[in-house]
Order: sequence, then C-alpha cells, then structure tokens
Amino acid sequence: MNPSTDLLERPMRDLRISVTDRCNFRCRYCMPKEIFGDDYAFMHGSELLSFDEMERLVRLFVGLGVRKVRLTGGEPLLRRGLPELISRIAAIAEVEDIGLTTNGLLLGAQAKPLYDVGLRRLNISLDSLHPRRFGYMNGRGIKPEQILKRIDYAQSIGYTIKINMVVQKGLNDVDIVPMADYFCKRGITLRFIEFMDVGNDNGWQQRYVVPEKTILQQLRTRYALEPVDPHHYGEVARYYRYAGTGTEIGFISSVSDSFCSSCTRARLSSEGKLYTCLFATEGYDLRSLMRRGADDVFLLQAIKRVWEHRLDRYSDERSEADPAQQTRQGKINMSYIGG
Repeated sequence: MNPSTDLLERPMRDLRISVTDRCNFRCRYCMPKEIFGDDYAFMHGSELLSFDEMERLVRLFVGLGVRKVRLTGGEPLLRRGLPELISRIAAIAEVEDIGLTTNGLLLGAQAKPLYDVGLRRLNISLDSLHPRRFGYMNGRGIKPEQILKRIDYAQSIGYTIKINMVVQKGLNDVDIVPMADYFCKRGITLRFIEFMDVGNDNGWQQRYVVPEKTILQQLRTRYALEPVDPHHYGEVARYYRYAGTGTEIGFISSVSDSFCSSCTRARLSSEGKLYTCLFATEGYDLRSLMRRGADDVFLLQAIKRVWEHRLDRYSDERSEADPAQQTRQGKINMSYIGG
C-alpha cells in the first residue's frame, strides 16, 4: 500500500504511542497536582492497549508509511515489561527508528535492559538545574541531581540523548543559559520548548510564553551559533550548532512559529484512540474495533480514512487568530495523548 497523505498533502511518518496515562511527576505544565491528586482515577490495566494490540497497530501503521515510533506517557517507564514491547517493535523491519520520552527518574534500573533490546534514543525532560525551581516544576520535590546522574549513566551505555526544557516566563527562564552551558560541555543536545496550551488544565496564558527569538538572543550573548539544515522532513525542532563543535541546540516553537504545514505525526492514546493532532479534542477508537473482532483489512482502511481526512493545523490557526481570542477548549491533556 502506498504511504498515506492527508488533505494538506502531509505524509504519515511518525507514530507516538502513549503506553500509560500514569506519571510519577506532577509537572505544572502537564499534570498539575491540584488536578491530578493522589485520588485521581487513572485507567485500569484492562483499559490500556496490550502489547499484542500495540504491536498489531504498529504493523498496520507501517503499511501506511510510518517509519519512526516513539513511546510516551504519562511516564512510559512505569509500564511493566516495556523491554518486551521495544523488542517486538524493533523486530518490525520497516521501523527505522524507536525513541522514548521520559522524565528519567527510573532510568537507573531500566536503561540497560531497554538498550539491550534495541532502544537507542531518549528524550529526557529536565526544566532546571536549580533544586528549588526544578522541585517546584516537577511537583514532587525531585532534585535535578537525581536526573543528571541517570543522564550520565544512559550516555555511558551509548544512548543518543536529547534534553527537553519547557521554558516559562518568570519561572525558569533564568535557567536558559545555565542549561545550555551544562549540556554543551557534555555534547548533549538541549531543546527549548515553548510553553504550550496542550489540554486545559495547565493554566496556559500567552504571557508565560518565552518565544524562540528571545531565547536565541540570550544564547547569542554567550555562544556563536550556526543554523543547521533540517535533518528530515517534518522535523518539529529548528536546530543550531555551537560554532566549532558537533553539539546542537534546538527550539520547538509551536506558539511563536508553528510547524503544522509539515506535521507527519499520528498519536495513539493509552486506551487506543487515534489522534491526528497534539491539540485534538477527540480521537478515533481503534481499541474497540480490535476488541470487537475487526480484521487487519478493516483496521487498515479505518486508519487510512482518518488520516486522509485530516486537516489539523491548530497552531497555525492559533497564530492567525486575534490574540485576545480564547484557545480551543476541550483539548486532550498531554499526559493522556503523549508529548
């Protein structure tokens, strides 16, 4: 079957799978503890996609053009038996790249088993090197040293690592240069992510966004930075290289400079719903189809139909709207759909 394209001629190349809706952090821009408290009702095990179901869906998605798979959450390292799932996905010949997004806290025990079955790339979230600020932002008082130790360990094993820092004005924007200093010295790519209005529980307001242009101006007072050509079509980040080094720094700027026009990502929620945008309000229930006995031909056509009717370009539309206009309500939370 030929690769699928949507109504804006965007191919399907990337599949992001949320393997759990649970997380051991309570980051304020994702799962604020005031809403996701100790009594919050997460999904029961039977509601989650099984590894058999995930593997089956990955095989169908590669038939429509997917070549990259990323496992997310919640915190994906909370899902038991994750090396088995990685091993299964790695055995699918058409899958060229497998990645995992994590807060890093559980990497001490899991980095080596995951590497041994084929995982090679990690995106690790870290928003500050300052103990008080980071503890406040993760909502659990976790110290950055705990994550930095695990980053060092994962790097020693052989992982390619990118660090994701969500920047919020008045909170951790003072950490921009210190974070760049730290990871530049270690040859690790740091990516600055603009605070996004994913979901409706994170208190997003435009005034808390630190745009790429502002961050870049700060960095250029200290570093000579050279633009880097995109590594592939549909890349979400814009990269620069520290002059005279092979180390890069990136920007994910969906608020100030959206990249909807080249978005190639499909998303599966923990309970098996297909979403065609990070800012979606509803998904297509593939789990129910599978559990009612739909065969692969039927499922493949259902996925193809959803993608080929896709028109999502939320970040573009937000940028084009009157700044005073409210953002779309009812968006799915990032902890549910995956980052």
